[in-house]
Amino acid sequence: MRVSMKWLRELVDVELPLEALVDLLDMTGTKVEAVHAIGATLEGVVVGLILTKKRHPDAETLWVTTVDVGGERPLTIVCGGQNFEAGDRVPVAVVGTTLPNGVTIKKAKLRGIVSEGMNCSATELGIGSDASGLFILPADAPVGVPFAQYHGMADTVLELEVTPNRPDCLSMIGVAREVGAVTGRIARVPSTSLTESGEAVEASVSVAIEDPSLCSRYTARLVRGVKVGPSPAWLAERVAATGTRPINNVVDVTNLVMFELGQPLHAFDAATLGLQSGKRAISVRLALPGETLTTLDGQERALAADTLVISDQSGAVALAGVMGGAATEVTGSTVDVLLESACFDPASTGRTSRRLALISEASMRFERGVDANGCVDVLDRAASLLVEVAGGTVAPGVIDEYPRPAVPAVVPLRISRLNALLGTELDRARVAGILERLGLQVDGPADELTVTVPTFRPDLGREVDLIEEVVRVHGMGLVPSTLPAGRGRVGGLTEDQERRERAGAALRGAGLNEAITWSFADPTDAERIGWVFGPDERPVRLLNPMSGDQSLLRFSTLPGLIRAVADNRRKGVADVHLYEMGSVWWTAPGRKQPKERAVVAGVLAGSWNRTGWNDPGVALDLSDMKGVVESLVEELGIARFRLRAADLPHLQPGRSAEVLIGGDVVGWLGEVHPSVLASYGCAGGPVAAFELQLKPLLKAARDVRPFTDLPRFPGVKMDLAIVVPDGVPAERVEQAVRSAGGKLLDEVRLFDAYRGEGVAPGHTSLAFALVYRHPDHTLTDEEVTALHEKVVRKATSAVGGQLRG
Repeated sequence: MRVSMKWLRELVDVELPLEALVDLLDMTGTKVEAVHAIGATLEGVVVGLILTKKRHPDAETLWVTTVDVGGERPLTIVCGGQNFEAGDRVPVAVVGTTLPNGVTIKKAKLRGIVSEGMNCSATELGIGSDASGLFILPADAPVGVPFAQYHGMADTVLELEVTPNRPDCLSMIGVAREVGAVTGRIARVPSTSLTESGEAVEASVSVAIEDPSLCSRYTARLVRGVKVGPSPAWLAERVAATGTRPINNVVDVTNLVMFELGQPLHAFDAATLGLQSGKRAISVRLALPGETLTTLDGQERALAADTLVISDQSGAVALAGVMGGAATEVTGSTVDVLLESACFDPASTGRTSRRLALISEASMRFERGVDANGCVDVLDRAASLLVEVAGGTVAPGVIDEYPRPAVPAVVPLRISRLNALLGTELDRARVAGILERLGLQVDGPADELTVTVPTFRPDLGREVDLIEEVVRVHGMGLVPSTLPAGRGRVGGLTEDQERRERAGAALRGAGLNEAITWSFADPTDAERIGWVFGPDERPVRLLNPMSGDQSLLRFSTLPGLIRAVADNRRKGVADVHLYEMGSVWWTAPGRKQPKERAVVAGVLAGSWNRTGWNDPGVALDLSDMKGVVESLVEELGIARFRLRAADLPHLQPGRSAEVLIGGDVVGWLGEVHPSVLASYGCAGGPVAAFELQLKPLLKAARDVRPFTDLPRFPGVKMDLAIVVPDGVPAERVEQAVRSAGGKLLDEVRLFDAYRGEGVAPGHTSLAFALVYRHPDHTLTDEEVTALHEKVVRKATSAVGGQLRG
């Protein structure tokens, strides 16, 4: 919402410096996103006096003028305007000026004569829609004075962020109430003076509402004998200050009133509406099957069955609350104007505007909700202004179909309750003053107030809402600071929170950096990574996505982490080590709410710390990621952890595994398949990744680890190489070795896997480092030899292998 300070000062007394006002608005929840200086774009445009006017020798439509702009000498300017004479005063853009339309004025030859500037029209200055000639100024306009200064265009515009629950702040009067509330002033509602004459509107127009749930009120006024043309400068400037382009006096009046009072209006050329029983008959209904409408932008649009339209006997003439139709548009030949002020269903308006991609100032206001009780006041204001700027007469009476009147809410407010919640000592006068400046009516004795909430504040329906209004206007900074009541209360983390902290610390200690990626997913992600959903699982689709490539809730963190790796690599960062803790979602047919699962995931790409620019490093792979996961499991004290080889679509065959805790699969790890990396444009080498469910991980964690005494006697180290068929996993061989070694086998570590010369084809040599240790004495050679032979015999028999010679 753009707020002109000149306009605002007409509605409420503002004495604060601009910076202080901005700070106050920010503190009350009406955030000021930007401050714009209007008129600064006209720097270089000055008031000029035309001294001479001569026909261009080589062009019948051009004039050669000499213009005094208050400089050392007059300027020679070639001009195409036809509505001026010598002695007129006009705005002149000197060389180097950039006009609001982006045109920069340069010294240039026009048909052989050098032009040193430009005599301007209202359109070129962005202050009106009249491009038929120059903008002629009064005879007393001071020559050489900056045009913005002379014309009173210098203004400051605040750009406000209005929250969805405050539709009243999408109007100048709503913002004026806010400013008045925080500064102790009362906002002034614009006055309306309306004179009616001629035949009553009921004799010429009729309105029918088919479904009151979609249109709770529809009002209309008829203005006869208008003259459509350019808006006067004051109207065009005011409309331009809102960020809207001035069009003509009729359209500009409807836009001005919308920004002033917050109620969108629409103007029909009354003569184009179809007749029924001698009246212009309007119907508010849903679109018919196969119905189409050509809107004001010239596009023919197919209408869905739930599209609310305004229609006459010929069919739809406007999209209710969104855009008018081309057939009933106000044009230069329009004589009678029918003004519409209505209240349409927010959900219906929102569906139509998004389906047709027609988001407008009007649809935005209808989506948030307009005040049905203000429709007639807004209509009277628009009719009064229309007669002022376009002439004509207002037909007596108002067409007012109001099947579902809006009733103001009456909310009790206890001063004692307010002070108890806030820890303040506010009295009735202070509380009532704040609420009344916000437009609420306050009655009742000192403590038990009865507050009547106007229908333009749909967000206030409970006592606590009123308390919130009081404290935000009173000032949060004025609320005294107190400690929460209670004894012996000590803050701290829950068990799961502490374990999550330990998991994050373990991953950071392993060399990974925490990342936060989008919680949204591209619909193509599942296909890219070959993700396989469960038999009844479906991705969660968003109803109102920010974009097409973020229209799902993510079902895995992998696509986001791969994008992070790809983005870093494109920017020259080769070594990427990331982890993320977050949620993934899925749903199933018939479910009302999606299911959510917390996960921890990570990726490794490139290498660990390189020693210099010429060090290629050792590429990180499955083994490195396995080490990261083992570090995580060890830090959490998880005992029953193992990996099981598994082929997953998004991982390289033979380079992937499932992660099991207590026999249950809780996730996966492996090297990402090259085709998946290619689909995300992630070039530059392999990427290892893992993703684990957090809930079973944290549940299996132990906060207190069992103590193991330091060994008192030395261990005996032995190596063991067993040749097994390629299909036998190393995990199975290790289990067989540990089982055979019993309690005296203290350590088992795989340190080599070899295929090649000396090993039969289709087989792999797995080499383990073993440590034998007895808790009560040092093992003798005889004991170790017997134990080792037992391990070799049982292990090779269990896995179908043989000792490598």
